[in-house]
Amino acid sequence: MAVVEAYAELARRVLASPARLGRTRLVAVDGPSGAGKSRFAARLADALAGPLDGRPPVVHTDDLLDGWDDQVTFWPRLDEGVLAPLRNGKPGAYRRYSWVRRCFLPRPVPVPVAPVLVVEGVSAARAVVRPELTLAVFVTAPASLRLARAVDRDGPAILPELRRWHDGERAHFAVDETSTHADLLVDGAPTLPHDADRYYVRLR
Repeated sequence: MAVVEAYAELARRVLASPARLGRTRLVAVDGPSGAGKSRFAARLADALAGPLDGRPPVVHTDDLLDGWDDQVTFWPRLDEGVLAPLRNGKPGAYRRYSWVRRCFLPRPVPVPVAPVLVVEGVSAARAVVRPELTLAVFVTAPASLRLARAVDRDGPAILPELRRWHDGERAHFAVDETSTHADLLVDGAPTLPHDADRYYVRLR
């Protein structure tokens, strides 16, 4: 059953929960491409900004991919650069991939030690990191709508790669059982009337 819930209340829930990645509460926002993960992560980060006196860092896994073929194999880059330092109470960093230049940019993006870190992207809530997650979110939406959103955003030229990507993420989610283990299943294409800046629609 779909229920409208407030980002502010979810933010309070996160902050009331224990940190499991060193001193940091790790929130993973997972789900297939085009489902609405980035939007959800941004709005949750906005809701956390008030209680934290500053917006928490948000890492997008798309920024860590070495091109289309690095769909789920990027993880060591995230773990070594960001998660491992935070595990030990130290700041992390990563280099952002440029999809235009097709290479990693030289300047590192710092990730400070913070009360909350939001990691958003396909496979962000994978099994290997579940013990360290304070909250695992899975955002879902119909495949046809997700495809249309991606084409609207990036143009029809990406369709061959995008279809291959969708096959890869379906295979990953089937093996990983990500949605089954998520703490929160979110409707990324809700029909219930609500203020989307302040509320989201929970499916489970």
